[in-house]
Amino acid sequence: MKILVVDDHALVREGLSLVLQGLVPDEPTEVLQAATCERAFELAHFNADLDLVLLDYRLPDMNGLVALGIFGQRHPELPVVILSGSANPSVMQQAMERGAAGFVTKSGLSETLLMALRQILAGGIYHPSGFSLLDGETAPGTDVTPPVLSRRQQDVLQLLMRGLTNRQICEQLCLGTETVKFHVSNILRLLGASSRTQAVLEARRWGYDRSTPSGTV
Repeated sequence: MKILVVDDHALVREGLSLVLQGLVPDEPTEVLQAATCERAFELAHFNADLDLVLLDYRLPDMNGLVALGIFGQRHPELPVVILSGSANPSVMQQAMERGAAGFVTKSGLSETLLMALRQILAGGIYHPSGFSLLDGETAPGTDVTPPVLSRRQQDVLQLLMRGLTNRQICEQLCLGTETVKFHVSNILRLLGASSRTQAVLEARRWGYDRSTPSGTV
């Protein structure tokens, strides 16, 4: 059994690696680790015998749903499970519609994860109890494609979600006023928002959390 874990937090990857050793009784599981999508794609290319991918929804170089689509194009037979810190129904819906073999929240129990993966490896599909996939009908005007923000845009967005002004964002990220205005304008456009408040609401709807800005471009 060979599984690829894609998560930008080393402790999460190491923890999952330990948990996954209990996936197949009396048989070790080889766990490959990647902190970015770029590295994950590389490992998948050179490991054609991969059985499964555990893919974090939020990664530093790419939105998890976008990465899911790329995995589907390059490795259509490889089951990919989305990992998320929150059970956002909108994100779940999109993940399943885009071909995820499952959706697992990080707040769940280890045994729940193992049960889900066994179900998927047996050819099934897994999603959290209580979640039901919609029939595919989308209300008029409802966007079903997640906005893809650059890492710097995500940094600015997190500070917007904390209620900081443009000037405070400049100080936090060591950016110029015009640069911050440019990023805020693009964030509003990408989120389809006409105000900062609406942008924050839309960001939460898409599952963006309040993580600390990375400080990187």
